[in-house]
Amino acid sequence: MVEQKNPFARTKANVGLFCDCFPPVMDGVAVCMENYAKWMQSKVGGVKVITPNVPGADYSQLPYEVMSYFSVPVPKRHPYVTGVAEIDPKFLARIVKTDFRIVHAHCPFASGIAARRIARLQGIPLVATFHSKYRDDFARVLPEFAVKAVMKVIIDFFEQADYVWVPQESVTEVIREYGYKGKVEVMDNGSDLVADYPDKFFVDARNALGINPEEFVMLFVGQHIWEKNPRLVIDTLARMGDVPFRMFFVGTGYAAEEMKALVSEKGLDSKVTFAGPVFDRALMTRYYAAADLFLFPSLYDNAPLVVREAAALHTPAVMAEGSTASTIINDSVNGFLVKNDPEDMERVLRALIADPERIRKAGVQASETIVRSWEDCVEEVIDRYNTILRSRSLPLVEKMDI
Repeated sequence: MVEQKNPFARTKANVGLFCDCFPPVMDGVAVCMENYAKWMQSKVGGVKVITPNVPGADYSQLPYEVMSYFSVPVPKRHPYVTGVAEIDPKFLARIVKTDFRIVHAHCPFASGIAARRIARLQGIPLVATFHSKYRDDFARVLPEFAVKAVMKVIIDFFEQADYVWVPQESVTEVIREYGYKGKVEVMDNGSDLVADYPDKFFVDARNALGINPEEFVMLFVGQHIWEKNPRLVIDTLARMGDVPFRMFFVGTGYAAEEMKALVSEKGLDSKVTFAGPVFDRALMTRYYAAADLFLFPSLYDNAPLVVREAAALHTPAVMAEGSTASTIINDSVNGFLVKNDPEDMERVLRALIADPERIRKAGVQASETIVRSWEDCVEEVIDRYNTILRSRSLPLVEKMDI
């Protein structure tokens, strides 16, 4: 006799990870989510990722379950999607039968609201990580009064979370500036590129990308949006026509075509390559390995993963002096700082190109001071979850015997 499944049976889960972006949409928060899910699943099991459905995405081969819900494209922000979890009946039918021990929201929007509702209904803790400069995102497309209204909703979300984390100490200033008054804890992000790479790996990477031995290689990885300050990079490179360099831009975004037009206008087409989005981590590692410097003068980012990823391959970053993201950089020790000015950035780049040993030493220091493996980070996250659960006399997230 075939045993019938109980339609009312409940699923026991350890952790629910909620975010509005998840691969194949790729940005720093998506990479964070992916690595949280991967390493938590290997250590404790019972991990569920809750995210809007990306058309064409196939999650069937992942070692953890992705519970996706109905989505629509975010206007002017391809390939991002959003949606309201509560209006998807199939999603609701699955999630109401899932008992979580703790839920962790990585954004304050639709998925974060779903996480808050689950936490309240099940009487479990809600951890929320503040990743991004949300006000900058909305200020680009909304009038000031609407930006203020949206920011109030966002801060109300974090005020209602049980625990608020930020990925870097300097990000505390950002969330305070936005109006959040509660307790904040720092929880580092990691890198999945931590390894011992032989010298041949770096030589092979340059050869594979068709880079000549005499060419100095610079790299930018991230969304192609003006908020990340790519104009400073392009304007600076336009002042260095006498230098044999190659510049790679990896990523995509609303400003990609305008960036390409600016590069052509400056006469840089033969030296600048737009590689588009790179999803293959092996290929992405090759770009980091081939680069001499990682140019990331963003005034927008809080704690960009790409800087740590580049550092894992001994590629130090050039960042904007005074930016939130640059606080992990000790100038001329594990990276380099420039003013938000093409003349100053040109001065720094020319000095570095003339002194490769200085770059090499900074790259080694970067790999030793700002790089931490995702596995190590997630070990700490699990310990923190259990401290939270223990304080409420709730069942712990227990590690599996491996």
